[in-house]
Amino acid sequence: MKNILCYGDSNTFGFNPKDGSRYKKDERWTGVLASLLGSEYKVIEAGFNNRTLYFKNASGLMQSGCAYFPKFIENYPSYDWVIFALGVNDTQFLYNATEDTFKSGIIDLVNTVRNYCDAKILILGPSVVKKEVLTTFFAEMFDEKSIETSKIISDVYKSVAQQNNCHFIDLNNIAQASDVDGLHYSVESHKKIAKAVYDTLLG
Repeated sequence: MKNILCYGDSNTFGFNPKDGSRYKKDERWTGVLASLLGSEYKVIEAGFNNRTLYFKNASGLMQSGCAYFPKFIENYPSYDWVIFALGVNDTQFLYNATEDTFKSGIIDLVNTVRNYCDAKILILGPSVVKKEVLTTFFAEMFDEKSIETSKIISDVYKSVAQQNNCHFIDLNNIAQASDVDGLHYSVESHKKIAKAVYDTLLG
């Protein structure tokens, strides 16, 4: 059996923008991916709401992507693929993220994987944050600058992937954040993401 680790934020967890619940397993992209791959693969869902990539999150260690990942992977080092889907939460205005923030964070995760195992790595460039975020309670965390900052993430990840022999998918070419909150995906978008990841893993 091949093990696929999906390490990400609320969109990996399956946050439903309509009511804040968690999408069912057959609705979130990790669950759809597991169904597409079949019984020869085990998909490990490691998404967490409000998880940052680079910054230490005041909400706790598990929500701090780079800080928590070594503690996570050292307990489960036998992976064939590791998929990273992080970055949007670092655009919150309290962090004041820059291009170097995303570059340093994703390189740190890549290097951590290679310190523990020989897994192939797939980096997902997140969809740009949409203006609708400014009309929801998420406006307490995201502002206009957050939207602009989110536009640089995929280019940074693509460059890091090319330089470090990783696979890359720009989710902006696959799906957009919903019009409900400007951050999270619809069920239909989750299905599109799962298919794109599936094609990459088996390509």
